[in-house]
Amino acid sequence: SQIVARQMIALGVQGAIVNVSSQASKRALRDHAVYCSTKSALDMLSKVMAMELGPHKIRVNTVNPTVVMTDMGRINWSDPQKSAAMMNRIPLGKFAEVDDVVNSILFLLSDKSAMTTGSSLMIDGGFLVS
Repeated sequence: SQIVARQMIALGVQGAIVNVSSQASKRALRDHAVYCSTKSALDMLSKVMAMELGPHKIRVNTVNPTVVMTDMGRINWSDPQKSAAMMNRIPLGKFAEVDDVVNSILFLLSDKSAMTTGSSLMIDGGFLVS
């Protein structure tokens, strides 16, 4: 995203950058030390970029999804015994679909979020409030 930002500045392009983080940036998950810490770092990088790029009229945000039902997600999380602990903490009772993430990214890239920068949009079905 920093390379994209440099190119946007060089070309005088205004707009938005959306980095894909995770709910794991906000909640510790057993056996995910590297994943959780790198996603937390991405959240903070996005905040710093939002501060630095704002004067160039470039907004920077993150989306922070829960488990997403990609092909890999379905393979890894389709076993009810494995997924139960995570699923039981999601008030909406389901994992995210790819379109849930895509639609949130499209919103953050659009003018409908013109005053949103430095934010993390949770796409977690309420996981973090449970």
